[in-house]
Amino acid sequence: MAASRVRGPAPRTSQGPIAFTPRERALIRPLDTPARVQAWLRSLPYNHEERGETLHTFRVVVRLGTAHCLEAALAAATVMEAHGYPPLLLDLESIDDLDHVVFLFRRGGRWGTVAKSRDPGLFGRRPVFRSIRDLVWSYFDPYIDLTGRINGYGVFDLRGLQGVDWRLGERDVWAVQRRLIDMPHRRLPSSDGRYERWHRRYVDFRRQHPDEKPVYYGGRERWL
Repeated sequence: MAASRVRGPAPRTSQGPIAFTPRERALIRPLDTPARVQAWLRSLPYNHEERGETLHTFRVVVRLGTAHCLEAALAAATVMEAHGYPPLLLDLESIDDLDHVVFLFRRGGRWGTVAKSRDPGLFGRRPVFRSIRDLVWSYFDPYIDLTGRINGYGVFDLRGLQGVDWRLGERDVWAVQRRLIDMPHRRLPSSDGRYERWHRRYVDFRRQHPDEKPVYYGGRERWL
């Protein structure tokens, strides 16, 4: 397809404006708010990587129509950047090394996120949080499953990643994952008692409802 550009604010690289195909442009144009991007990501099947691990860019996500959490974060960053938002990722670091990565944005001085997950409590957040730390805490309880527990977090601006086409590349962009792992993370000390209470509740729930995911958490009005 011939390449074209999204009307309105257009992201730029050192080589100039980023070119999208007509199909990509048609998708991006109406997704002009975090809530609309979140709705689009929710409509996509989750990428369970049944044929091996992947790390697809926005272009490949659009073509395949599926995404896991980091692929969704990259896709959200690409779409929101086209509408003037900085392409920021928030990495939630877990003790079991199964991190969760979300797109981070700020509106009206408050922080929010856009995200995709197999767990309903780990999707996006409305922009109501005064600090990134407060936003991360909103994920703490829903993160607890059989092995997960948030112990830190870090923010990465994708514009600082050189030599990697994380927006439209056709190949897996493993350099993004490596940078997220290697970047500094702020610690998030938490109560063992709080963790153990929510862990017991999760284990009990899954024992009684093995085919369901819990949504019994407080603060659901802040979910996007």
